[in-house]
Amino acid sequence: MKKFLIILGMCAFFVQCKNESSQKQEIPQNTESSSKDWALLPFVKTDSVNPVLLPDSTLIFTCPIRQTAVKWVQKDVFNPATVVRNDSIFMIFRAEDIIGKYAGTSRLGLAVSTDGFHFSKMPEPVFYPDNDSMEKYEWEGGVEDPRIVESEDERYIMTYTAYDGKVARLCLASSQDLKNWEKHGLVLDSEKYRDAWSKSGAIVCKQVGNRFVAQKINGKYWMYWGDTDLFMANSDDLIHWQAVEKMDGSLLRVLSPRPGYFDSRLVESGPFALLTKQGILLIYNSMNATTFNDVTLTEDTYSAGQALFDKENPVKLIARTDENFFKPDKPYELVGQVNKVCFLEGLVWFKDKWYLYYGTADSKIAVATCEKVLR
Repeated sequence: MKKFLIILGMCAFFVQCKNESSQKQEIPQNTESSSKDWALLPFVKTDSVNPVLLPDSTLIFTCPIRQTAVKWVQKDVFNPATVVRNDSIFMIFRAEDIIGKYAGTSRLGLAVSTDGFHFSKMPEPVFYPDNDSMEKYEWEGGVEDPRIVESEDERYIMTYTAYDGKVARLCLASSQDLKNWEKHGLVLDSEKYRDAWSKSGAIVCKQVGNRFVAQKINGKYWMYWGDTDLFMANSDDLIHWQAVEKMDGSLLRVLSPRPGYFDSRLVESGPFALLTKQGILLIYNSMNATTFNDVTLTEDTYSAGQALFDKENPVKLIARTDENFFKPDKPYELVGQVNKVCFLEGLVWFKDKWYLYYGTADSKIAVATCEKVLR
């Protein structure tokens, strides 16, 4: 039955979207490995402690743009990045207040844990819209959804989304200590892409102990990005990036939605992309469409899959999971600001296991663990 539904969905999809889908298929999308040895599985949700981070109306911050005190963590916390430093996990999390015309402004806070499960928040955000050159891009929607890797000289490189209320733009910042950040502007800063929608930058890195260090391939750093299809950008220095384009000047798609599957509506980068012996492992978030979808999931469900790209050619997809490995099934994942959402974004190696942190229903943060050692 599933095969019939998939075939039926694909036929209808290509009839209705012939021109668009023909463009999307420059990279094969239904590649599947006969073995899942390359994938990072299984992850087990830590039900005894979840959610591990909640909103908090007691934390006050004086917004430099509003010039007033705001309860910056009052509404929601979600979609974190995580790193290990000095035997602790440091979490950069997205938090929202309840003020303004966009149902709250997003800022990034910092929380610390010595066991991976119990976190203490710093009282004020460490990254936020300010009276600076980025205000026009960040106000008043805010700054969202961080992802962090390290550079070889031990700087933290963070991609994030700036939202002005109309357009989301992928941006970049760096820090030596996770508290003080330098904003480097838009990732796609050419006139062609400056006002185009862009999000979710996952930089290719390698594991060095419990650090994840950006790694050059063929003389370039690489980043997967996008929240409909996935595209790519590359860089010489981790700060200045260029979009990867086809010969005709259009963006090169490297991962696309698949009718009939859990990722039938959209695909979006998860944490960093990890270089392994078998290839570049990318955990990605996805959304189930309203039609021609995975009938085992309800419509609009955010679940997650994994993809493997060639380690010598980062645009080449070589394997992809046919089923989601992570989906909302807990009350705090099913009901919230946005229902039916698990959004995976923070990943660390800590105390001999993987800790995966994710936003639940765009409202809280939870964790799952995996003991597999990648080869």
